[in-house]
Parts: sequence; C-alpha cells; structure tokens
Amino acid sequence: MSRIIPAYQSKFLLACLLFPLVSISLSSAPSVYPTGTTIYNLDKAWSGYTIFRIPGNEGDVLIDMNGREVRRWSHTAGYPARILPGGNFMGSMGNLSPHQDLIALIQWDWDGNEVWRFDRLQQVETKDGNTIWAARQHHDWQREGNPVGYYTPGADPLVDRGKTLILAHKKLMAPAITDKRLDDDYIVEVSWDGEILWEWLASDHFDEFGFDQDSKDAIRNAVKYSEETQAFDWLHINSATYVGPNIWYDQGDQRFHPDNIIISGREANLIAIISRAGNIVWKMGPDFRSDDKHMAIGQIIGQHHPHIIPKDLPGAGNLMVFDNGGSAGYGAPNPLAPDGVSTLTRFTSRVIEFNPVTFELMWEYAPAGRANYQFFSRNVSSAQRLPNGNTLITEGAEGRLFEVTAEKEIVWEYMMPYFEGNTYPVSRTYRAYRVPYDWIPQLNQPEERAVVPPSLPDFRIEPQ
Repeated sequence: MSRIIPAYQSKFLLACLLFPLVSISLSSAPSVYPTGTTIYNLDKAWSGYTIFRIPGNEGDVLIDMNGREVRRWSHTAGYPARILPGGNFMGSMGNLSPHQDLIALIQWDWDGNEVWRFDRLQQVETKDGNTIWAARQHHDWQREGNPVGYYTPGADPLVDRGKTLILAHKKLMAPAITDKRLDDDYIVEVSWDGEILWEWLASDHFDEFGFDQDSKDAIRNAVKYSEETQAFDWLHINSATYVGPNIWYDQGDQRFHPDNIIISGREANLIAIISRAGNIVWKMGPDFRSDDKHMAIGQIIGQHHPHIIPKDLPGAGNLMVFDNGGSAGYGAPNPLAPDGVSTLTRFTSRVIEFNPVTFELMWEYAPAGRANYQFFSRNVSSAQRLPNGNTLITEGAEGRLFEVTAEKEIVWEYMMPYFEGNTYPVSRTYRAYRVPYDWIPQLNQPEERAVVPPSLPDFRIEPQ
C-alpha cells in the first residue's frame, strides 16, 4: 500500500506549465451515461447514508447506497451541509450574492425545528441596499466533538452544546499586501450562545506564508480584483478543520496540537497549520521547490479539504488532501500566466495521503497512465476516510461520488442525476459525507441491493 513517487523537480513544474497546450483532446466527456448508483459491491463498501449539495440552488439531498433519495432540504445553500447524530441537519441559508458568503449557519432537528443559529458576525449591505446581520460563512465549519466534519468512531459532533469553528470573510484594507480592498479569510470560533471566543485573519500573517517576491508582486497587482464584489479574494481558503487528537502530538510535537487548525489556500497552493496563538507552525507550499521532501510528493495545485485523518480510522495521523489540479498559484510571469496569477496548471486530479512529519507518501488515488485524465475536478471536491479503510471521494466538478478500497478498487459509484442548464448537463457538487445508518433513527435501514455494472465493450443503446 505504501509507495513513494520519484521527485519531479524541474520536469514536474515544466509539465504543469505546458500541459494546457496538449490538453484540448482530453477535455471532452461522454454525452450519454447512466446516473444514480452505477456500482455497489455489498461485501466491500462501507454502507450508510450520503449527503451532498444539489447543483444550482436546489438544496441538499440524502441518499442511500442504491441512490434512492430519502430526504431533501430545498431551502439550504450548502458550503457544506452535514448530518449530525440523531438526525440533526446543519447547513447554511441565504446567499449574499455576488459573494460566496452565506447569511446564517443553522442546525435543525429531523422535524425541521431550528436548534441553533449563528448569523451575527458582521453587518453587510445586500444587493438591494438593505443592511443586515450575517455570518458571512463560506466553504467550511466544524462543530466541537469532531475535528474534521465527517464520521469518526468515538468522535461525535455535539448537538446541544459546544463550540463551532466558522470560516468566514471580512472586507478590509491591507496596504502591506495591496492597495485594493481584500475579501480576507476570517476564521472564528463561537460559543453555543454566539459569543466569539477566538478569531484569526489571514492578512495578519502574510509574511508567514512563504511567498517569494514575484508572488508578492502578483498579489499586489490584484489582477483578480472583482468589480462586482469590490474586493479581492486573494487566498481563497476553502477548508478549515481542527487538527484533532493525533500520534504526533502524543509524541511531543506541539505543531500538531489537537486545537490547532489546518487551512487550505486554494489560490496560493498552500496548506498550513495555525496555532491557537495565530502563527503558522507548519506549512506545505506555495512553491514545492523549496523543500526536496515536498517535491517528492509533487506540486499540489488548487487543493481542497486537507485534514489529518482522525484517530480510530485507518491511516490515522496522516494528512489527506484532494489535489485538484486545474490552475492556481502566484509567481513569476510566464507565457501562460503573463500577470503571475494561476502560474501552474495540471489537468488531472489525485487524492494523496502522506505523513505530515516525514512527508512520506503513504497512499495515492490517481488512475495510471493515459487513464489519468478521466479523474479531474478543477475545483470543489473532497475525500473522507471510512472506518473499513475505504475512501469516499467527491469528484465534485463532474458530479461523481465514488468509494475505493485501499487497493483502489471502486466498490461504490454514483453519478448525480441532478443537473443545471439545458445545453450541456452540469452536475457539480461541493463535498459529500457518508454517515452510518443509525445516526438517523427516524429512518428504517434500507434494503441494500448490489449494483453490478455491465461489460462496457458489450454495452449498447439499441436503435429505435
């Protein structure tokens, strides 16, 4: 299972730059394909309910292993929604368009009664000119009791008390970074009663992120400044999780204190751990050439959902991340990025798991050879380690959810039947989570039936 890939060094970065020139033939996708559950191996999959966001503004949905929709919450806005023990549902409401931010983060019981709400972080002006209170939450949140937001034996998120970690935005000026207004990433921890207990602003730690002068120049020019939002989403943090209990801290490594927080700066190809004092105590990127051990893993681009696999799950203590590819990063201008923005590009994705102390690569999911282009999500996406050692992967941009064994066998696959648009179907989803059946006692455990896909060489659509 363990494997080290060779150092890419300059060849890897050259490939990242030149790949778009040869990728046109790889960008097409099938126009006809089955939807719903297309593979289900009863003996090898870890069965339960799966929750995910429906494309567009249609809410969140809960399905069983055979793809049957068992519950839909049509009023929510995702980023992300989760099932908590006892059938509690937690998600966001009220999109602050054109921002990605949400107005309120809310917990409901199974019957739809509101249990908890947070919506008083900042006062904001809506498109119609009204001033309202809002959470400005985006992309992630965590409830005390569970560090990473997905099912972990013995680490249930609290449902009637406890702190909540919220990833939000805050508009501000930071002259040391740029003369344009920032949509700065703002992380807060709030009590059950809504009191802010801890806060962190990304712009306060600009010099700790490791940007070289070319990168700083590209950020200063603020070429991605949005006239619509009147701000610059410069770091675009898309994930914030607690480190959680782990073997590294047990062995005395203070960087991995369970209360520290892992962030993912998508635009900068940066993964970092924040101490509770606010400083960066561990990081990977933005330029992987700065460390030979990082280069052995290979440049990560536009990543989502980095987290330490929790205790009591296979691979506990390793860091797992969905390495999207696509385009991201700041640096020296080049022919494909003349402004120094999105300087690296790769049109394949992978899920990797590595030791965060030695940077030994422990596991990787990426189809081999020419098939690697078949696994690509340029944005969104995630990976969840399941109790039996399998991994649930959200290939979000393609609307595909699938579960693989440690040996990389696909034992469950689901193609989203929910689309937006009429010309070419788009079925994007942000992040999916699997929970055990007994977390929702209001539902009877469903009958499970194996789904065996047909032999592709023999599969035909008969002419009419």
